Order: sequence, then C-alpha cells, then structure tokens
Amino acid sequence: MGQRERPVEDLVSPWRGRRVFLTGHTGFKGGWLALWLAGLGAQIRGYALDPETEPSLFAAADVGRAVDDVRGDLLDRARLEASMREFAPEVVFHLAAQPLVRRSYADPVGTYATNVLGTAHVLEAVRQTATVRAAVCVTTDKCYENREWDKPYRETDALGGHDPYSSSKACAEIVGAAYRSSFFTVDRGGEHRVALATARAGNVIGGGDWSEDRLIPDLIRGFEAGAPVRIRRPDAIRPWQHVLDPARGYLMLAERLLAGEADAEGPFNFGPDPDDAWPVSRIADSLSAAWGAGAAWIREADTGVHEAGLLRLDSSKACATLGWKPRLNIDEALRWTIDWYKASAAGENMLEFSRRQVAEYEKL
Repeated sequence: MGQRERPVEDLVSPWRGRRVFLTGHTGFKGGWLALWLAGLGAQIRGYALDPETEPSLFAAADVGRAVDDVRGDLLDRARLEASMREFAPEVVFHLAAQPLVRRSYADPVGTYATNVLGTAHVLEAVRQTATVRAAVCVTTDKCYENREWDKPYRETDALGGHDPYSSSKACAEIVGAAYRSSFFTVDRGGEHRVALATARAGNVIGGGDWSEDRLIPDLIRGFEAGAPVRIRRPDAIRPWQHVLDPARGYLMLAERLLAGEADAEGPFNFGPDPDDAWPVSRIADSLSAAWGAGAAWIREADTGVHEAGLLRLDSSKACATLGWKPRLNIDEALRWTIDWYKASAAGENMLEFSRRQVAEYEKL
C-alpha cells in the first residue's frame, strides 16, 4: 500500500543534531543537499575535491558555512576512512562523482576510478565506521541498459551503459548491491547496524550549476554573453526535474533506513511525472523565452559522441514505499532555475536566495 506524504514538520525533526557525512558537497547536487540539511539542523561534514567550476554553487551560496569542509579525494582511501571515523556520523550521503558523459570519453579510466572504486572506498569506510546507521549512494538514471524504448525504466530492469560514465554508474550500483548482500544484509543487522540504499535520479536542474557540457549551464552562459547556444541533440528526451525533488527523496530514504524499514533498502528511482520528460529543444525554447532579450539557440551540426536519445524513469516504487512524489512540475522547475540565475546576475545574496527557495519548496 502507498503511504501519504508527511508534513514538513515531520521531515525537520529527524535531522536536528544528527551527524551527517556528505561526499560531493562542493558540487551542484551536493551543495543543495548540504544547504537543506543545515537548515534542518543537521551537523554536516563534507568531503570532496575543490569546486570544479568558477563560478560555482559552493562559492555563490557560501555552502562552506553550512558544513565542516574537508577537501579530499575518494581515491585516497586512508584519508576518507579517517575523516569518516573521526566525525562519527550516523548517516552517509555519497554524491561525489565524475558526472559528465562527454568527459568520460576523454578520461574513461579516471571516470571508472572515481565512480566505481570511489564508491567502494566510501562503502568500506562505512563498514569501518561503527556509528553509521544509514547510507544513501546516489548514482543516475543513466545506469540502465538503454534500449531507446518508450517504457520508463524500473529498478528491476537491466543495468548497463553505452558510454564510460553510464556504465561506471551501473558498476557503482553493482558495488552497492554487493556490499549490501555481503556485509549489510537485513538478517545481519545486529552485527553491522547499517542500512544501505541507492538512488537514481533523472536530469536534475536548478540554480548554481555551471558544469561543462550540460544543457542549462550552457544556455545560461550563452544568454549572459548574448550569443546563440549550440545544442547537439535537441530532439533527445530526458526526465527533467528540479534538484530539490530528488534531494527530498534522498532525505526521506535515509529517514526510513534510520527507522529500520527493510523495504527502504536497495535501489530507488526518483524521476519527474511522465509529462515532464521533455525534448531538449522544448527546454531550450522555454528558458530562452523566460530569459528574454539576447537568448537564443541553434542546432549543432556535429552531434559528437554517442548519447542516449530517449530516457524515462518509473518512480512508482518511491511513491509506494516512501510516499515520495515530485512537487515541482517542469514549468515550475524551469522558473525556479531561471529566477536563481537572474538573481545571481543581479548580485543578490545567493545563500539567502537559495535558503528562500528551500523554504518555499518545503511549504508546497
């Protein structure tokens, strides 16, 4: 049976004073999750490399104020384990990754090292840290063997990946499943006391993303420069969603794990409603109209390396098990995103602006 969503007051109380270890806090999704957790009263240690872009959400929203900021590489296993054990967290969120498809073609070995071995290092650190009770490893919707079919992918569908990035995330899912079955099994909870889940989100958008080769950051850079943005695959369809929707899913998932609910372990999809799987061209048109003067895009003749043309997620498991569902439709997600970038360009305090967006989201 499905569960009704709990009011936001019930979401706040479980995190007040709780110790959380978060990898990837200098990135886009990790930065938003850090800000939200801090607002809920959690004590957070972030572990990550330096921000990859300038500007970055980490700098613009002053994310460093929300966390105990530790800089380190996932591949430095000794440093990672020491940092986690010293902080003694109850919850671990693993978001650090090499997140870009096109970069994975240029650096496949580095992509596999970070996304596969790095995940193994995080889970081994969890296994060696006696205080951890729940761990959520975030992967991607691209971890499935994409057959370009119209049917949304479910957690029981085959893992795969045409490109190094996608396949590295499928491997990360397999690593998570192996640790769960080998060390964190439900029937051995008295021995290890850790509940583990993985989370697969769709194409996440929102303010503060300046990554290379991503649609929204590329469009914003072009809009600000007054130059037409070249788009490689305007007909590709993706499951677009605002970053706060899957972030709320991660929080709800961790809560259920902490509560000892066995059906919260394993993989979960967090995707938008089916109607919000839009082609790239429609996203670009909507953002161009919202930005106004100087915003335009053109089709790129060279589509470059292979990327999936059609991808949708089935989130019925998260809806039934967790009571989760997306709160922002695609039009709202695009409006919130463009509002963030316009506020940033106008010189507003982006820590306060980001906090206001989280607060507005909580009221929905």
